[in-house]
Amino acid sequence: ERGESSPTVATLWNLTRALQVDFAGLLDETPEAPAIEVVTAAQTPTIAGHGKGCRIRILSAPEQAGRHEVYDLSFSNGGRLDSDLHGPGSREHLTVIEGRILVRAGDSEQRLSAGDTARYAADVRHAIVALDGPARAFLIVETP
Repeated sequence: ERGESSPTVATLWNLTRALQVDFAGLLDETPEAPAIEVVTAAQTPTIAGHGKGCRIRILSAPEQAGRHEVYDLSFSNGGRLDSDLHGPGSREHLTVIEGRILVRAGDSEQRLSAGDTARYAADVRHAIVALDGPARAFLIVETP
């Protein structure tokens, strides 16, 4: 406890048996991850100040930022999210959950309805715009 001595393996073995603790658990420095990690709706982080009439909820794990990001996008009528270029080779995968959405990537654009998915380059200027009322979408950003 106080770091004043270094017990032998035999001493550690006897302590683990007396305490009914797994000996291998003493040697493992990384805590065991829970089988199911839950982030409640109240704990889900959001991004503010991006877009107009757009709420962005971050669904991916923080350690995935910059590689594999997952977002829940909610748009009010006419809401939009304009994005600058992401890293070279980046792609976005957008699935519309509710409403209608216009997607622009570079010089191309497509209109999407609920259930549609668009995949496009994100290393060019791109935008997502709600059409004809509120909309909701699921966005995955992949950066190599």
